[in-house]
Amino acid sequence: MTDSAKSVIDTGGEVRQGEELNTDVVTGWLRTKGLTLSDKPELTQYSGGASNWTYRLKYPEADLILRRPPKGTKAKGAHDMGREFRIQSLLKPVYPYVPAMVGHCADESLIGSEFYVMHRIEGIIPRKHMPRGVQLDRDEARQLSINFLDRLIELHQIDIHTSGLNSLSKGSGYTRRQLDGWNQRYDKARTWNVSSFNKVRRWLDMNCPDDVKLCMIHNDWRLDNVVLNPSNPTEIIGALDWELATVGDPLMDLGSVITYWVQADDNFLMKMLQRQPSNLPGMMTRQEMVDYYMQKTGIHTHNWTFYEVFGLFRIAVIAQQIYYRYHHKQTRNPAFKNFWIMVNYFDWRCKSLIRKLG
Repeated sequence: MTDSAKSVIDTGGEVRQGEELNTDVVTGWLRTKGLTLSDKPELTQYSGGASNWTYRLKYPEADLILRRPPKGTKAKGAHDMGREFRIQSLLKPVYPYVPAMVGHCADESLIGSEFYVMHRIEGIIPRKHMPRGVQLDRDEARQLSINFLDRLIELHQIDIHTSGLNSLSKGSGYTRRQLDGWNQRYDKARTWNVSSFNKVRRWLDMNCPDDVKLCMIHNDWRLDNVVLNPSNPTEIIGALDWELATVGDPLMDLGSVITYWVQADDNFLMKMLQRQPSNLPGMMTRQEMVDYYMQKTGIHTHNWTFYEVFGLFRIAVIAQQIYYRYHHKQTRNPAFKNFWIMVNYFDWRCKSLIRKLG
């Protein structure tokens, strides 16, 4: 890899106050997993995630990533490091973009929580903008958006039975269970300054479709959750953040993709929410992405608005759960201070999509 390619790779930054990591304890645990580690690691923390805490431990012998849940109140079933570790362990043999796992530690006494460690995939992680020095022309940007969708389609086509991933399935009714579950999560995390979402939730309840099929889904497929080849930034070499992955309806996964996808002609409020460089000239629009996915997979629906509205409601709940921790002083991360504004905007946007149906 050239020096110019290395310069655009995200290596993390200083560890945030209150989120320190005891590397001596972690190093001792890693040695019990068979790793030969001769020195203390260089420790950095990634700032891109708004949920789990992610650290890089760079040893002379190994370049590793540690993930652990945040402090404070957590939704039931959220931040399950053991589950995230098991999913990636099952996926790795059939989906090469998953990092290689090292081990999972359920003993919370070591660092104050459970955690797992995996090998780091070196490459570009696109954030709100491409790193300085990485420029894509229109054709390259379009190719990246195509590759981004193709890797999702590839995930959706994995044989969940031969891979053992069917153990994640709860059977048919996934879409209905998701709607009920996210309704409950929102009620538990709601604070005084956010919308009730009552109109949106009633509409979703009345328009909830049956599953189109069941397959492996990521549930948080964004450009800032993939790793790009530094020598060819249109090529995806890694896929990260499998916390929400499960066996479910692929159109629910696509709906989540679309709701995060900020495009060049969006209004200023939507652009304020941008977390990935999806607005680059040449990138697919949301409608083009839906059309491409359905043409390539042969899956079609007359009820697409449901998936887009649900996707918006779901990320509103995620934002509210994060804001709830900030509101109750369980985290000091200033990035979460105005998440309540985002939640109210998502309610307005959901209602706008519903109104367009007439």
